[in-house]
Amino acid sequence: MNLWKHLSKHISQHTGQSFEILHRESLGGGCINTAYRVSDGHLHYFVKLNGIEHRLMFETEMLALQELVELAPVRVPTPICYGHYESQTYLVLEHLALSGQPDAALLGQQLAAMHRIRSAQFGWHRDNVIGATPQQNTLTHNWIDFWREHRMRPQLLLAQRNGYGSALTPLIESLLDKLDCIITHNPTPSLLHGDLWGGNAAALADGTPVIFDPALYYGDRETDIAMTQLFGGFNNKFYDAYNEAWPLDDGFNQRKTLYNLYHIMNHLNLFGSGYLAQAISMTEKILAET
Repeated sequence: MNLWKHLSKHISQHTGQSFEILHRESLGGGCINTAYRVSDGHLHYFVKLNGIEHRLMFETEMLALQELVELAPVRVPTPICYGHYESQTYLVLEHLALSGQPDAALLGQQLAAMHRIRSAQFGWHRDNVIGATPQQNTLTHNWIDFWREHRMRPQLLLAQRNGYGSALTPLIESLLDKLDCIITHNPTPSLLHGDLWGGNAAALADGTPVIFDPALYYGDRETDIAMTQLFGGFNNKFYDAYNEAWPLDDGFNQRKTLYNLYHIMNHLNLFGSGYLAQAISMTEKILAET
């Protein structure tokens, strides 16, 4: 039995429908996983593949998508199954025919409604990953403690191991000491996508928004909004609709730099020194404004 026969059998078991992969098409766009569209001529599925060392990535993505399918008002791909075969791990999802940009106003409204889904504590019941980096989701009652100990400090420790400690450590440690002066509002633990850049949002043919590739946890809703501004892809209709549904708190523009620093440090740790100057300048900007 090869991988594709194994996948055919596993998909059949989880859907209750006989399925045999007769066609597979390699899909581009990912920088961490390889992806395929597989079909028996009638049914179609989306398959992600990676090395077996990334089993946690796919297991927790499946759990996150199940939670979003159950709770969130915005469309996500329905997960089918995950597992491993020999040296590879895989995740099988509903295949959605995505085309172009989502209805921006509707996505803003739906995201605000999703953020109103709350938990008693910040974090999640499972650690997961952000990109390919382990992400700690230890349940915590205090948001500042959570952001310091389970978001920023792990990225700093990883940066030190990667050789960036001399440039970053004094700045980040100073920043962590001043978080009480930066995070001055009182967020509640909102259901977050966790990795909401423009490449993780698209639309069905009728404009229905779809979000995917979550790094789910419960946290300050502003972290999702901040990331939508980090790499672009979201227009004013999206922000206007979100703020009409649930206005952001005063001070967001300062906090968004802090929240996006987490993702820039993660890019530094994943992709290298090209992000070092940006991480330093963002940190210096926050400290100068504090």
